[in-house]
Amino acid sequence: MARLADYFVLVAFGPHPRGSGEGQGQILQRFPEKDWEDNPFPQGIELFCQPSGWQLCPERNPPTFFVAVLTDINSERHYCACLTFWEPAEPTQEGVCTENAAVREDEAEEGGPRRLSPAVPGPPGQLFAPKTLVLVSRLDHAEVFRNSLGLIYTIHVEGLNVSLENVIGNLLTCIIPLAGGSQRTISLGAGDRQVIQTPLADSLPISRCSVALLFRQLGITNVLSLFCAALTEHKVLFLSRSYQRLSDACRGLLALLFPLRYSFTYVPILPAQLLEVLSTPTPFIIGVHAAFQAETQELLDVIVADLDGGTVTVPECVHIPPLPEPLQSQTHSVLSMVLDPELELADLAFPPPTTSASSLKMQDKELRAVFLRLFAQLLQGYRWCLHMVRIHPEPVIRFHKAAFLGQRGLVEDDFLMKVLEGMAFAGFVSERGVPYRPTDLFDELVAHEVTRIRADENHPQRVLRHVKELAEQLYKNENPYPAVAMHKVQRPGEASHLRRAPRPFPRLDEGMVQWIVDQATAKMQGAPPAVKAERRTTVPSGPPMTAILERSSGLHGNSARRLEVVRNCISYVFEGKMLEAKKLLPAVLRALKGRAARRCLAQELHLHVQQNRAVLDHQQFDFVVRMMNCCLQDCTSLDEHGIAAALLPLVTAFCRKLSSGVTQFAYSCVQEHVVWSTPQFWEAMFYGDVQTHIRALYLEPAEDQDPSQVGEASALDERSALDVASEQQRLWPMLSREKQQELVQKEESTVFSQAIHYANRMSYLLLPLDSSKSRLLRERVGLGDLESASNSLVTSSMAGSVAESYDTESGFEDAETCDVAGTVVRFINRFVDKVCTESGVTSDHLKGLHVMVPDIVQMHIETLEAVQRESTRLRPIQKPKLLRPRLLPGEECVLDGLRVYLLPDGREEGSGGSGGGPALLPAEGAVFLTTYRVIFTGMPTDPLVGEQVVIRSFPVAALTKEKRISVQTPVDQFLQDGLQLRSCTFQLLKMAFDEEVGSDNAELFRKQLHKLRYPPDIRGTFAFTLGSSHTPGRPPRASKEKGPSLRTLSRNLVKNAKKTIGRQYVTRKKYNPPSWEHRGQPPPEDQEDEISVSEELEPSTLTPSSALKPSDRMTMSSLVERACCRDYQRLGLGTLSSSLSRAKSEPFRISPVNRMYAICRSYPGLLIVPQSVQDNALQRVSRCYRQNRFPVVCWRSGRSKAVLLRSGGLHSKGVVGLFKAQNTPSPGQSQADSSSLEQEKYLQAVVSSMPRYADTSGRNTLSGFSSAHMGSHVPSPRARVTTLSNPMAASASRRTAPRGKWGSVRASGRSGGLGGDVGSRLAGRDMLGPPQANGAPLDPGFLRPQRAALYIIGDKAQLKGVRPDPLQQWELVPIEVFEVRQVKTSFKKLLKACVPGSPIIEPDPATFLRSLEDSEWLTQIHKLLQVSVLVVELLDSGSSVLVSLEDGWDITTQVVSLVQLLSDPFYRTLEGFRLLVEKEWLSFGHRFSHRGAHTLAGQSSGFTPVFLQFLDCVHQVHLQFPMEFEFSPFYLKFLGYHHVSRRFRTFLLDSDYERIELGLLYEEKGERRAPQACRSVWEYVDRLSKRTPVFYNYMYAPEDSEVLRPYSNVSNLKVWDFYTQETLAEGPPYDWELTQGPPEPPEEERHDGGAPQSRRRVVWPCYDSRPRAQPDAISRLLEELQRLETELGRPPERWKDTWDRVKAAQRLEGRTDGRGTPSSLLVSSVPHHRRSLGVYLQEGPVGSTLSLSLDSDQSSSSTASGSRQAARRSTSTLYSQFQTAESENRSYEGTLYKKGAFMKPWKARWFVLDKTKHQLRYYDHRVDTECKGVIDLAEVEAVAPGTPTMGAPKTVDEKAFFDVKTTRRVYNFCAQDVASAQQWVDQIQSCLSDA
Repeated sequence: MARLADYFVLVAFGPHPRGSGEGQGQILQRFPEKDWEDNPFPQGIELFCQPSGWQLCPERNPPTFFVAVLTDINSERHYCACLTFWEPAEPTQEGVCTENAAVREDEAEEGGPRRLSPAVPGPPGQLFAPKTLVLVSRLDHAEVFRNSLGLIYTIHVEGLNVSLENVIGNLLTCIIPLAGGSQRTISLGAGDRQVIQTPLADSLPISRCSVALLFRQLGITNVLSLFCAALTEHKVLFLSRSYQRLSDACRGLLALLFPLRYSFTYVPILPAQLLEVLSTPTPFIIGVHAAFQAETQELLDVIVADLDGGTVTVPECVHIPPLPEPLQSQTHSVLSMVLDPELELADLAFPPPTTSASSLKMQDKELRAVFLRLFAQLLQGYRWCLHMVRIHPEPVIRFHKAAFLGQRGLVEDDFLMKVLEGMAFAGFVSERGVPYRPTDLFDELVAHEVTRIRADENHPQRVLRHVKELAEQLYKNENPYPAVAMHKVQRPGEASHLRRAPRPFPRLDEGMVQWIVDQATAKMQGAPPAVKAERRTTVPSGPPMTAILERSSGLHGNSARRLEVVRNCISYVFEGKMLEAKKLLPAVLRALKGRAARRCLAQELHLHVQQNRAVLDHQQFDFVVRMMNCCLQDCTSLDEHGIAAALLPLVTAFCRKLSSGVTQFAYSCVQEHVVWSTPQFWEAMFYGDVQTHIRALYLEPAEDQDPSQVGEASALDERSALDVASEQQRLWPMLSREKQQELVQKEESTVFSQAIHYANRMSYLLLPLDSSKSRLLRERVGLGDLESASNSLVTSSMAGSVAESYDTESGFEDAETCDVAGTVVRFINRFVDKVCTESGVTSDHLKGLHVMVPDIVQMHIETLEAVQRESTRLRPIQKPKLLRPRLLPGEECVLDGLRVYLLPDGREEGSGGSGGGPALLPAEGAVFLTTYRVIFTGMPTDPLVGEQVVIRSFPVAALTKEKRISVQTPVDQFLQDGLQLRSCTFQLLKMAFDEEVGSDNAELFRKQLHKLRYPPDIRGTFAFTLGSSHTPGRPPRASKEKGPSLRTLSRNLVKNAKKTIGRQYVTRKKYNPPSWEHRGQPPPEDQEDEISVSEELEPSTLTPSSALKPSDRMTMSSLVERACCRDYQRLGLGTLSSSLSRAKSEPFRISPVNRMYAICRSYPGLLIVPQSVQDNALQRVSRCYRQNRFPVVCWRSGRSKAVLLRSGGLHSKGVVGLFKAQNTPSPGQSQADSSSLEQEKYLQAVVSSMPRYADTSGRNTLSGFSSAHMGSHVPSPRARVTTLSNPMAASASRRTAPRGKWGSVRASGRSGGLGGDVGSRLAGRDMLGPPQANGAPLDPGFLRPQRAALYIIGDKAQLKGVRPDPLQQWELVPIEVFEVRQVKTSFKKLLKACVPGSPIIEPDPATFLRSLEDSEWLTQIHKLLQVSVLVVELLDSGSSVLVSLEDGWDITTQVVSLVQLLSDPFYRTLEGFRLLVEKEWLSFGHRFSHRGAHTLAGQSSGFTPVFLQFLDCVHQVHLQFPMEFEFSPFYLKFLGYHHVSRRFRTFLLDSDYERIELGLLYEEKGERRAPQACRSVWEYVDRLSKRTPVFYNYMYAPEDSEVLRPYSNVSNLKVWDFYTQETLAEGPPYDWELTQGPPEPPEEERHDGGAPQSRRRVVWPCYDSRPRAQPDAISRLLEELQRLETELGRPPERWKDTWDRVKAAQRLEGRTDGRGTPSSLLVSSVPHHRRSLGVYLQEGPVGSTLSLSLDSDQSSSSTASGSRQAARRSTSTLYSQFQTAESENRSYEGTLYKKGAFMKPWKARWFVLDKTKHQLRYYDHRVDTECKGVIDLAEVEAVAPGTPTMGAPKTVDEKAFFDVKTTRRVYNFCAQDVASAQQWVDQIQSCLSDA
């Protein structure tokens, strides 16, 4: 029973003490005046009566009513019902407020809280003051309060003849029952009657209509958001203009949270003065009047629900976790069925008659029922996770959160995790966890209805029926008696508030009210307390839980087969069948990723433990430990699946004897897992064990039990701990005092003994075997900070400790040990404190424990010392023998093998990913560091793969990134240190060091690797140390005195040059360039930016000392011998002559001006300059260019005579300045101006050196190319290059249309185009034709015939604002190029894409393509090719081009080299390509050492693959034109690998100057005394080419003077397989000596006389080298020939000679004109015009098939007839290959004389006319079977009479001569006489007409 109302208070308006305009509430009277003992008077009521502040009002408002809620210090809620009415203000009150009246009027106008209904103003100037009647109660009967206060107000207003004191006294003394469903009628003595119904169950909340109203105001989604926000402890704020609605909304939200109780701040109506409460850091549910909305705007973490507007605003920084699916969607749909039942019927053709919707009260209960069902689903089975820690004297219950989440399958779920961590759930556990208590609707639901809920899931109507049933029960709880007697309460008349009240509310007689109260109290004391006994029962537990989602655990579906494998393996281990077990182990370790398999393992191992002990032998012990580690490695710190809990007893049971008296237990080998350092895990384990023991305590059968009761006892054993506790609680009151004491004591000592047991267990698992290896311990968060760890659920995972570097241990063993011991003692003490205080252990016992813990730890440390000592003596397990790698001659081992595991790195091939194949990785082996490479050799850890040797290596010099990692070893699952080494040859070694490799060894490996990667000086690199006793520490310039004087050099220069150039140029077959050596010297650090060495010096001050000090025996002749000189000579680019006798006929000359490297250090010694320019002028010209790299000629077109020049970028005071200020004469010419003048003269000289072909009447610049046709203009940070799309239609009449192969120069969508002005000048707008399909212009001759003589291709940024002058002969083409750092970044991303580094979770081809696109590597290749094709076009059309980009040694080199390669077929031969690289890359100073970071100085700048990018471009061209290159794709890969490997000296150092300084460049011919290793890569290639055709392209069949124009769109580019391929059998195949394994054994007869064994073997794509395992047909045949010749005892012929002979024999089918062009086996079937479009050579699926696919679009020059002829010819040639000479068709035959090709004699031949094949063939004589040539009649245009020429047979008549004219040439024939000549002509004519 309880009082209906505790206090009645009258509050009125009073002046503010500080005199401000605001008033304040004053309590006029309160009854009773003394506080009740059980319930003190709540403070601050006056604030809550007027939440918006006390203010006077100019009009009389109608009375208002609302209920505010106050919460006291004991979390008790007090309901304050407030009825407010207005009375005329007294003069004192008015005086206070006159000055601010106006303001307040405004406030009132703005919708202040009291403008609730139209109010009538009083007399003018009259103000009204509010007065409030307040009832304070602990019961929530709002309607009763409204009626009671209304009655008091009515008595006052209507002036009824009833004593107010009596009514208030009766109200305060009214006693009503709390719950139980009773009905009570009360009367306050004013002729009124009210019926109060109490709810049936006190625990269920009363909501009336508040929930339904909340949904009506906010909608389903918003309410669900608020529901989740309140449950996950977020701040919720309601806004409304109605106080009553605020309290209803808050009440509704609380009702939804049932069965959880909201335990944070709850203020449904917050007064204005307390608004700062909103910035509290704790969660809350608060209501605030909408007038204060502005004040809530700046709250950043508060969810605001606007009830009037129906919106919920969630700030950005707040994340409300949603309900787990499928509960979210199910709840949503059920709610919509309840709120909008017509939704389901809306689409029906014949809707049923409308059913009446539920009443609001009923709907309210239905909505609550939905949420009640939701909680039953969420918390189903929660009672199975309760731990009964104590039963007496009070139950202590803990909830095993991890197990609950694990069994529900919701470990990852944010929502449930937060709910279980919240305070509300903690209250739920302590309140509802009690096993013996009154139960309510929720207990029934969660125990008995969950199966029904699951069954109904997919049947909406059944769900609705269930909801309605639950709603009925909820409704009945609130309204137990439906037929309620009507209330009878007087109300005031209509508009009574407007009538003048007879008087203000009277002051009441306190004495009288007090007397009534006292009397009632006295009467109560006399009466016996009417206590209704609660019905307490055992709370039902319900069925065990099921997962909310039936998730299968991904790949590892727990199939019975997997579990069978686990069981078999364990039984093999315990039966001693170790080999069988070893075979199964990898499969078991894989299976243990699944949860069921881990449980199965724990159960199986339990079976093998007797009396808590199982002694194993060493091998068994190792197997068991391995499997345990594998199980534990996937346990999170929570151990939600109880795996660690199941293994905990086992790790202290399994052991092995190390020696007498020393036993090692399994726990010392499974410590490195995060779960052991998690306090929550230990707490849950402890409470679980305590529960087991407490249950056992009460289940012990009594001693005096007779045998007949044993059966009952066994039934007892099946009861759960909760059942036992419930029974004990029921019996507790009946026990005697002594018995109670005894039980409490027993329980307490049980807990205490468990605490001691756990202190021991924890010390076992936390103290490492070797205290120096306590890394994990020191880094475990749990050990460091228990408090923070207990509050947060997830302690930091291993990932956190991975990042920290492993510091090398100090040598102080003892200090280390003490530290470990101290940490462990602190950890255990904290644990003991927490669990003992929670489970009520006495303080004496607790103190005893604290004393005991250090002793336990110390004892254990001592035991461990012995174990460690003995275990180190154990013979280690037999590990595989280390396989030694094969080394190159001269390569030495620096560090012998360190045992490591090679782990998968994200490339699928080696790990048997989606491509299939065996899992070669992880592999177990060793890593070796040599002077040249880092090498891993080993074998796969999976024994089922077989004995395959896995090799992965890369040159030390290629290392780009080294990173320490911590990884789990694949076998033991221990966490080990590891290294990840990434190389720019696209290899990655991800290694975990074996435990036997100490941290110092690992550190030594890293240091040595670093030392070898970045030697202090270039002489420390492998190319120098190879085979020499050179010490790396020697200073670079040691031999100064040996150098000859500079004068000697220059004297010899001209002499030798003349001699050399005077010699005939040797043909390309015989020419063998001198093998020159490598280079090395770190570049000056500021060389990037310095303008030039001689920037400030006058030419006169350039003394020899500032230039070069050359080595001895170096003369100028060797400078002239250089490759570039030979090339200049081949191109006819001039002679080296003294200035006096200059040959004026030559436009260019070779100038020795830079022979001392004084003008430009990075240029070669001899340069090609215009004939007219003096040497002394070059010094000044060079100043205008970056790095002094002035324009020099590097190539000349043989046909158009246009030249290609290269230079560095311009300084701003150079040409750019010249262009900008062309016509402004300057008063005084400075030095810079004179340089610019020289510069202009120099360019003019270049222009005048070219043949004049331009129209003299003035030149039309390349104008008018509309920018609309230029690719898209994307303002992107990426570089853009010239795009040439939609070229002009081909003009058929062009005389000199160059033959060429077309790719595309159209911009791809991404890369944008050149500035409009540039492209616009490169073609004519007026003659644009449609674009080609693949981006190829219609005709290479699209450029207009009148164009500039010289184009300068420069960087757009450099040439800003340049206005070209029409009088000048040159024109600027500004293009945007990417910078070198962009290349570097792009390459890093490319590396990441091709070799990810960590295995991808779900391999998806799109991932690779996406990361490839992000790298932008192909975009850069596209731009390079595009610019190059542009330059090729300009050169081909007769204009010269100067490429002047960046410093002139990166992108310039790439472009210039590509242009020469595309334009000149010579550079597409092996020798020509070598020459090109030597000339453009080496002589012209590409900074190989700087870009490759070869030395310590370059370490910071990192690796930039400029040369590799060039090779990739060449590879793209090679792919499109496979028949144009003499070298194979392997050659490009070989160079790509070795330009970074530092095996050869070729690609070392940054310029010829540096190479000469080190004396590397030239080598005297007689210097070699003994054969030594190749120092030059070219020499190596030459040697190798003689032995094997690996660098040769069999499809090589060039067409002379062929210009290639590749397609450059990104879609046409392919990823180079150099980046993606690897061979694990032998490592990279580019060190040829290493990859040639032992020859395969020949087939042998089997001993049993059977057939010979087959030599077939499996070839794994990622393991074996496919070109070696399955060579192409031609290589195979050549090998076979060599083998057969060797068998015959002959010296084998060189492959090249054999190949040349074969080609010669095949030539006749392809060409009949006897021209000596080599023609490949394949060329005969490829028509001429098709070849020029690019033939893609594709490898078939097997690798040995070659298929030719041709581009489909026709070339511009071909006509329909041409293609028809070609088709016919190709079929005929194919046909001829399958016919023998004997069976040939010979329609007509005979002897004719035939004139040979140009300058060849006449010869008699036997001719055969074949009408079937449509051919004229000829043979040496009649019986000859080998055809010497074919004339295809399809090509014959005419047959006409001929005339005798020189050398014709003398005796024959003139009329016997006739000519056959074909599309290719004219053939001259002569018959024996006129008649036979006529006959031949007729036969040929008839043959042609037949066709």
